[in-house]
Amino acid sequence: MKKLNCPVQNYAWGKLGNNSIVCKLKSATTCGLDLSLSYAELWMGTHKNGPAKLLDNDTYLSDYLKENPHFLGLHENGDIQFLLKVLSVNKALSIQCHPTKEQAAILRMKDPKNYPDSNHKPEMAIALTNFELLCGFRVAKEILDNLSIVPELKGKLDKKCLDDLKNGNTEESKKALKSIFMMVMEGDNSFNKMVIDNAVKKIKEKVNPSEVEKLFTRLDSEFPGGDVGVLVSLFLNYFTLSPGQSVFLGPNVPHAYLSGECVECMACSDNTIRAGLTPKFKDVKTLGENLVYDMSPPNYFKCDESKKDEGIVKYAPNVYEFSIDLFTNKIRILEKVNASSILIVIKGSAEIEETDTLKVKSGDIIFIPASQEGTPFLNVSLDFEAYRAYTPKI
Repeated sequence: MKKLNCPVQNYAWGKLGNNSIVCKLKSATTCGLDLSLSYAELWMGTHKNGPAKLLDNDTYLSDYLKENPHFLGLHENGDIQFLLKVLSVNKALSIQCHPTKEQAAILRMKDPKNYPDSNHKPEMAIALTNFELLCGFRVAKEILDNLSIVPELKGKLDKKCLDDLKNGNTEESKKALKSIFMMVMEGDNSFNKMVIDNAVKKIKEKVNPSEVEKLFTRLDSEFPGGDVGVLVSLFLNYFTLSPGQSVFLGPNVPHAYLSGECVECMACSDNTIRAGLTPKFKDVKTLGENLVYDMSPPNYFKCDESKKDEGIVKYAPNVYEFSIDLFTNKIRILEKVNASSILIVIKGSAEIEETDTLKVKSGDIIFIPASQEGTPFLNVSLDFEAYRAYTPKI
């Protein structure tokens, strides 16, 4: 087992300095962090945009694995298949989706500047704190109700499409939703600004605005000037995960994280199609063509975790690349999983008994080779919380 030094990403949407769990975790291995910066993501893996290094000698983990291929399971195809992250979200991320593997290859071929990554990016987020997000299209009735917040926009939309949308989750209503959504996405910015400004003014005059209306005004304050993402919020499910709850985001599901902190795991990819709530490159047409227009309630996207053993909670989405185990203070054995894995300690401390005892504490990140046999946990603190990601052997 090896301790890792993993990079952070200082994106503008991250929390500032020590307000960010990413900053606090990174402080375990790095002194003198600049607390005036935003700390958005901690990356743990071998992805070229944020590769991990061994803490003791600064060797890239990817090079270490090339020299020691037996540390990987045969089913891992010569490299770690997942990217594990911790996110600290202060303001909304972009309205986005992630393409399938086939779509990713086509996007890279057509536009390598904006889509340099050819892998797909199924992902799971597990809340560390209350975690707000937009995810998937709302059921049709809620979308139609929310459009009453922006009457000028609703009046410009195709009336037949609005009528067809009332038919629930049929193929006809999905086509109608796509048409309506693309009308909004491709709308004139000055018109969008007028619509949003008028809606915000009316909402602020209300004594008891709805949660959707509060979010609408908040997003406008974060992204002023008629950002279409503010309007998109009326179409998507808005909900909050409690600590320990999770969501799985498959290909082409529209989503945006809004606030809070989470552990996130995905296929080893940085492939994102964006179209709102961002100053970055927007690709409205590609996003609109690729999206899944199913209309489902929030529970459809939430995952059921299972207790594997005492002290272990298992999160196992139906994807090849990753599975995640949460270890709590009752953990006693670090089990052999026949795959390389990465473990991060979020809270507390413990000892892992090897040839030498390995002491781990909050912020420590450990690479565990596939050859590692079951190993006892000792002196586990009451507040211990750690996450382990690996590619399960089917």
